[in-house]
Amino acid sequence: MPDGAQATRPASTSLGLDVFRGVAVALVVVLHVSGSVLPALAEGSTSALWTQSLNRALQFVVPAFLMLSAALLTYSLLARPDLGRYLKRRALRGAWPYLLWSVIFVFWYVWRGERPAAELSDPARWLFYLGYGKASFHLYFLLVALELYLALPLLLPLARRRPGIGVALLLGLGVQVAAYLLNAAVFDFRFPASTLLWYLAPVLVGVGIGARLDEFPEWWRRRRLWWLAGLVLGAALYLPQGLALVSGGEVVSWSYSLSHWLYSTLASVALLALSLYLARVPRLGAALASLGMLSMPVYLLHPICIQLLGDLGIPGGLGAFLGMFALMTTVSLGLPWLLGRVLQGTKLSDVLFGR
Repeated sequence: MPDGAQATRPASTSLGLDVFRGVAVALVVVLHVSGSVLPALAEGSTSALWTQSLNRALQFVVPAFLMLSAALLTYSLLARPDLGRYLKRRALRGAWPYLLWSVIFVFWYVWRGERPAAELSDPARWLFYLGYGKASFHLYFLLVALELYLALPLLLPLARRRPGIGVALLLGLGVQVAAYLLNAAVFDFRFPASTLLWYLAPVLVGVGIGARLDEFPEWWRRRRLWWLAGLVLGAALYLPQGLALVSGGEVVSWSYSLSHWLYSTLASVALLALSLYLARVPRLGAALASLGMLSMPVYLLHPICIQLLGDLGIPGGLGAFLGMFALMTTVSLGLPWLLGRVLQGTKLSDVLFGR
């Protein structure tokens, strides 16, 4: 989904970024499949525990997409600081798909009987859906991405100073905590996770990566052990709280949020390093890159596949459940990818997906 102007990058890096998109959108689908089946699973069952753990572990994928967007667009703007061209591309590739698919999903849920038809003529409901990214459970990401597109030019002075990635992490976490306190004391947003305010740590790390994108592989080689140790610590702090929350327990808001920001930001950078490695694996890298180049249709359409397959029912036995989980994931990835591949390069693709 994230994209940037095609400033000159090494071919291996460009392929690795497509692989990142492919891996990340596949993990998004797995995340949403796991969330959709949880209500049907018996509390405390092996299926439920496995699914809850997977769901919490994958909570970093939306911050990862935002980090990549920040990195690519920072790199692009530094190479070609044409603000008019930048805003035009962001409107076509971001604002239009968000508006179009918000309308589509409002009608989809009414057609399924999950929302009353009266909502279609209620301006207040439309303002709610569009203002908070709530037309469907996954569209908030596109709204946050739009906010990122508007904010990123303001971060160019920081990018031009080329901060180290570790410095960007510390700065990002500090600004993120300040934003949390500011929201608690002043703004009190109704849905803070539908605002850029909740993703400042991965965004600022993305700006740091974008300013030094060509140096990233060497930086990772030198810093990977420290970074992975931090990731293990972040996971140890976050996952128990995440599991408690998803199983209906209570967590301390500031502790949960801080541990999630630390874990998701560190995991996002590790995913970038993994993607650059996978890009060197011939067939696997090409397959993941192909998925990544069509990540927008996959992201937009996969909830429909999940919902239709979920209507068939979720089996209780572990073996049957895992089979159904695999089927839902495969179909929800494969069908949107196939449609995107068929439409690739056509006017209809531009209209539906902005690219």
